[in-house]
Amino acid sequence: MTYYRNLPDYDEPLFRPPSEAQSLIFQVTLGCSWNRCTFCEMYKSKSFTVRKEEDVFSEIEEMSRYYPDERKIFLADGNAMVLSNTRLIRILEKIKQCFPKVGRISSYALPADIRAKSPVELTELMQAGLQLIYVGIESGDDEVLQMIEKGETAASTIEGLLKARDAGIQSSVMIINGLAGVNFCEQHAIHSAEVINKIQPRYLSTLVLMTPYGVEKYSRGFKGRYTPMNDAQLIDELELFVRHLELERTVFRSDHASNFVVLKGTLSKDKEHLLNTIKSCRGVATRFVNPFPWY
Repeated sequence: MTYYRNLPDYDEPLFRPPSEAQSLIFQVTLGCSWNRCTFCEMYKSKSFTVRKEEDVFSEIEEMSRYYPDERKIFLADGNAMVLSNTRLIRILEKIKQCFPKVGRISSYALPADIRAKSPVELTELMQAGLQLIYVGIESGDDEVLQMIEKGETAASTIEGLLKARDAGIQSSVMIINGLAGVNFCEQHAIHSAEVINKIQPRYLSTLVLMTPYGVEKYSRGFKGRYTPMNDAQLIDELELFVRHLELERTVFRSDHASNFVVLKGTLSKDKEHLLNTIKSCRGVATRFVNPFPWY
């Protein structure tokens, strides 16, 4: 389905996960309530704002006239789940009322957003239609998380994601290849895999660190200890991460615009195939250059 002709009046820039490319998107908040992560430039041009409910409802009603059979809807911006349950449930109920065929409603979320809600509240959100949350874990290493000002620890991330899983909300989580640089790559890879193993998410993806405003700006939190990784080192780190994964039935993707090693499979069923694919990429001299650094 194409939305070129009739779209909500978006507050740009607008971001969504790659798998939500065909979804109808409603901005229920603007920006990110945390917005301090040193690697992320997505919402630096915005101040976090909760949009007026009447404006959101008006957009939902208007778009339902154009796309009454819409089946996938994504709630933007950076962490719509920060909203109170009362407000979120009203939005979810409005969507289901206006889009009776909707099969999946999803949003970005911070682990802190999940932890702030009780098990009952999370179950209420699931029952109201929130089936999937996208969570940028970035790293499972506490030292790295502190240096990138993530505002989370491995323990707090695990707590939040397990809480959502227990409520029946599926998660799609992301780890950043190259985030820790040369000096911290091993602990980043291994500890990230350990966190993923404890969470057992439905979906897992990796992307490669991008620094559109320069490495110097990104690396300030490392206090001189950050060294960028070359292609071979990035591949080695990715292999180390995948090798330490022990998953039961997680769909794994490495197909973001930043990735130059494209991987698709289910873990752990396809683990050896994925590792062999990674090994085959060694020695490739030319790295994929992303023409869309804001993606």
